[in-house]
Amino acid sequence: MHALETVAIAAAAVAAGGINAVVGSGTLITFPTLLAFGHPPVLANVSNTVGLVPGVISAAYGYRAELKGQRSRLVKLGFASLLGAVIGAVLLLKLPADTFRAAVPVLILIACVLVLLQPRLQKWLARRDSPGRADGGVPLWSGVLVTGVYGGYFGAAQGVLLMGLFGSFLRDDLQRLNAVKNVLASIVNGVAAVIFIAVTTVDWKVVGVIAVGSTLGGLLGARVGRRLSPAVLRGLIVVVGVTAAIAVAV
Repeated sequence: MHALETVAIAAAAVAAGGINAVVGSGTLITFPTLLAFGHPPVLANVSNTVGLVPGVISAAYGYRAELKGQRSRLVKLGFASLLGAVIGAVLLLKLPADTFRAAVPVLILIACVLVLLQPRLQKWLARRDSPGRADGGVPLWSGVLVTGVYGGYFGAAQGVLLMGLFGSFLRDDLQRLNAVKNVLASIVNGVAAVIFIAVTTVDWKVVGVIAVGSTLGGLLGARVGRRLSPAVLRGLIVVVGVTAAIAVAV
């Protein structure tokens, strides 16, 4: 990689790490950046997934105080995420590359819509009066499993999907739920990364740059992300995401 590419990917990784900690759509920053520099879509997705693992782990660490008292919830939902990640990663490796190329624009646009709808979702959740179940039952577990499949295959906005599920089936403080989201995202990215490293080609230069940047971004995002304007973050994600969808489609 030349200097400009390294700097651009590193900056994107810092932004992605911070966004993953707060919003959960960091892939929509790093993945399009890799595409812009000519990396093939599947290789870019694989390398991006591996590189973002330290970032999502650092975000989960930054929310460790909010994780207290949630061990049983993490164990139950963590298994669903693990299983889903394995299925999603295998699908990415087994399906033809053309399938991924065709699916990515649709997945990115869906993720952008989810990001745009997040404020309305949060307002709806705030108005809910029903107490909800302590563990969400089978519906929540199944939803987390499906989100894990999606995360193992591509992963953009899996955090938004998880927060939507949590808000629908759990009655708890949103910051505590965001902490759980970061742990589950760490599991999905970590499991998928192990599979990718074991059986397919990874661009380790890209991985190294993204790993360093996303770790820094994850720590910063967990610490100061709540002070940033959500509207600005969503706008950036949507602009980059739509650009990526168009780039991949053509």
